[in-house]
Amino acid sequence: MAARTTTAGTTKAESALGSLTGEELIRFYRLMYLSRKTDDREILLKRQQKIFFQISCAGHEALLVAAGLALKPGYDWFFPYYRDRALCLALGQTVTDQLLQAVGADDPGSGGRQMPSHWTSKPIHLVSPSSATGTQCLHAVGCAEAGIYFTDHPESAEGDYGAGDYRRFKDVSFESDEVAYTSIGEGSTSQGEFWEALNTASNKRLPVIFVVEDNGYAISTPVEANTPGGNISRLVANFPHFHFAEVDGTDPVASYEAMKEAVAYCRARKGPALVHGHVIRPYSHALSDDERWYRHPSELEADALRDPLGRTEALLLREGVLTEEALDLLKKEVDDEVRAAADVALGAPLPLVENITKHVYSEDLKPTDPVFATEVKLEDAVDHTIADLINHTLRDEMRRDPRIVIFGEDVADATRDEHLKTGTLKGKGGVFKITAGLQTEFGSDRVFNSPLAEANIVGRAIGMASRGLKPVVEIQFFDYIWPAMHQMRNELSVFRWRSNGNHSSPLVIRVPIGGYLTGGSLYHSQSGESIFTHTPGVRVVMPSNALDAAGLLRTAIRCDDPVLFLEHKRLYREAYGRAPYPGPEYAIPFGKAKTVKAGTDLTVVTYGAVVPRALQAAQKIEREQDISVEVIDLRSLSPYDFEAIAESVRKTNRVIIAHEDMRSWGFGAELAARVADELFHDLDAPVRRVAGMDTFVAYQPILEDAILPQTEHLYKAMAELAAF
Repeated sequence: MAARTTTAGTTKAESALGSLTGEELIRFYRLMYLSRKTDDREILLKRQQKIFFQISCAGHEALLVAAGLALKPGYDWFFPYYRDRALCLALGQTVTDQLLQAVGADDPGSGGRQMPSHWTSKPIHLVSPSSATGTQCLHAVGCAEAGIYFTDHPESAEGDYGAGDYRRFKDVSFESDEVAYTSIGEGSTSQGEFWEALNTASNKRLPVIFVVEDNGYAISTPVEANTPGGNISRLVANFPHFHFAEVDGTDPVASYEAMKEAVAYCRARKGPALVHGHVIRPYSHALSDDERWYRHPSELEADALRDPLGRTEALLLREGVLTEEALDLLKKEVDDEVRAAADVALGAPLPLVENITKHVYSEDLKPTDPVFATEVKLEDAVDHTIADLINHTLRDEMRRDPRIVIFGEDVADATRDEHLKTGTLKGKGGVFKITAGLQTEFGSDRVFNSPLAEANIVGRAIGMASRGLKPVVEIQFFDYIWPAMHQMRNELSVFRWRSNGNHSSPLVIRVPIGGYLTGGSLYHSQSGESIFTHTPGVRVVMPSNALDAAGLLRTAIRCDDPVLFLEHKRLYREAYGRAPYPGPEYAIPFGKAKTVKAGTDLTVVTYGAVVPRALQAAQKIEREQDISVEVIDLRSLSPYDFEAIAESVRKTNRVIIAHEDMRSWGFGAELAARVADELFHDLDAPVRRVAGMDTFVAYQPILEDAILPQTEHLYKAMAELAAF
C-alpha cells in the first residue's frame, strides 16, 4: 500500500485520505471552515440589521469544496445555486466579495442588485444565477453546447467586427475539454427544467456535471414528499450516457473522489455526470425560517453527528495531519480573515441611485442605434412574402455570422439527415416553412430540432448566448410560449441587469402570433404581446410587411440585446406587404414607427395584422366620407416611437389606438394613458381604442370575426371620432 507523509511528519495509509495529500486536506478543511464562518458572520450581521437576508451553505461544505477543487476556475463554467458558498470560495471568490453582496454594497458581482448568495464572477466563470430553483440547469446545458460548438468551429470565435455587430462585445474563450457545472437541492429535482436538462445532456452526451445537494428538505417539505421513493438517484438511473455517483456529501474524501471521477468522465467527452450528495442542513432554510417548527430535536441531533466540519476535523487529528494547536491556529486565522472582510464590506460605498437603469439593456450596442438605418439594395424586382424574406434574411445572416444557430420544434429539414444529403428528402423547415433549406445548407450542428419543450429551447439558448453564440430560436406558436415564460421573465430579461453587466444573453426568439386564421381557435390564435412589453430587458418587435420583417430581423440578430420577434401568422403569405428582397445589409432601427398612410383628420396607431385592416378602413372612409386618416404602423413595441405618435396627434388632434389583443389591460392602454397624459392639450376628442373582445378566440369563423377587430369596426370608430 502506498504511503504518504503528512504535514505532522508521520506516515499514514493512503486509504484514509484517498487521493488527497495532507496539505490538500488542510486546504480542504480551511475552505470548509471559511465558508461556515462566513455564514456565521452573515447571521450576526443580519441580527444586527446590517444586512437584509441570509441563507447558508452550512452542512454542504464538504461536497462543494470537493467540486471546487476537482474543477478549474476560469476554465470550466459554473451555474450554481444559493447553497454554493463553499464552492465559490474554493474557486477563488473572496469572503469580501460575498459580504459586499450581503451588505448590498456596490459589489463586483451585481452592484447591489442581487440578494446574498447569488454568486457571480466573470473571471472565474461563475455565471449569474437567479432565485428561481432549477432554471440554471438548462443554462449549463446550453453553455456546454456552446463550448462544443466553438471547439468544432474555432473560426466562429474569431474575427474583427465593425459597428452594428454584437460580436464586438462578446469575447469568446473555450477549452476542448471544459466542463459545465450546475447544482440544485433535492427539492428542485421536482422542477421540469431539471428533467429537460437531463434529457438534452443525455441525448447530446454533453460535458455537464449535475450536483444534487440533498439535505432532505425543501424548506419544510421532506424529500419523500418531493421525490417518489425519497431518492433521486433511483429515478434518474436509466438515463443513458450518464456517469452516476451517490455519495455521503459530509465525507470530504468520498466527496472528492466522486467529484474527480465525474469530472474525468466529462472531460473525456463520454457524457454528462450526476453526483448525488447526501448532506445535512444544521441551520434553518434561511434566517427567516425556523426549522424547529417542523423538525424533531432527535432529527437535528442526528444531523449534528454528521456535520462535515466535525468529521473533517476528526480526520485531520486522527491521521496526524494537524495537531490541535495547529488546528486552533488555522481557525483563528480564518476568524480574523472573516472579521476583516466584514469590516471592509460594512465600510464599502453603496450603489448609486442614478445607475438603477444601467444594464437593463446593452450599454454598447442598442437596436435603436442609427447604424441600423441602412438603404435598400435590391437584388431583384420580384415581390416576396414575409415568410420568404424572413427565410432570406436568416440565410444571409447565417452566411455572414458562423455564431448563429437555429433550433426549436420542427425547424430542421430532417433530424435523420442522411437522405437530405442525397437529395431524396425535401425537408420540412418549420410548420410554416420559415426555416426551410437552412439545415440543408448549413448543417445539422447549426440548424436542429429541439425536444417538445419550450423552456428547454429558451433555457439552452440563454446558456449558449452567454458564451457568445447567437441563437435564433423558434417557439412554434405564441400560444405555447407559456412554459418558457419562467425562463424569459426570471432569467433572460434580467440576466444583464442582475449581474451589473458582467453577463449577457443576446438572442432572438421568433414566435408566430395572432389570429384571423379561420379555424385557429383559442390555442392557435393568441396574442398577448403586452405581457412581454411589460418586461424590461427584452426588446419586442412585430412587423406587418415583408420589407420591415427583413430589416427588423437583421437588427434583432446583430444587436446586443435579447429580442422577441413576433411574426403574425396571417401575414406570412398575404398579398399585402410583399416586397423585393432589400439586400443582405438592410436593417431598420428599433423604435421607429412608419407612417403607412398620411392624413389630416385623425390618427390610427396600430401594428401587426390590424395594419392592413386599418388601411382598408381608412381608404374606404376617405372615399365615402372624405375623412383623411393617418395610419401609423409602430413596427417596434418595446421600444416604441412615441414621437411619431405625438407628431401625428398634434396634426390631427384625434387618435384611435387599435390592436388585435383584447382591449382591457392591453398594449393600447399604455399608449392611451401616455397620449392622454402628455398630449391632452392637443386632443379635440377622447382617445379611442379598438381591440379584441375580452375573451378568447373561438373556432367558428362567425365567432372569430366578432371577437377580433375587423375593418368595419375600425371604419365605425373612425366615423364616430371624426364626428366628435
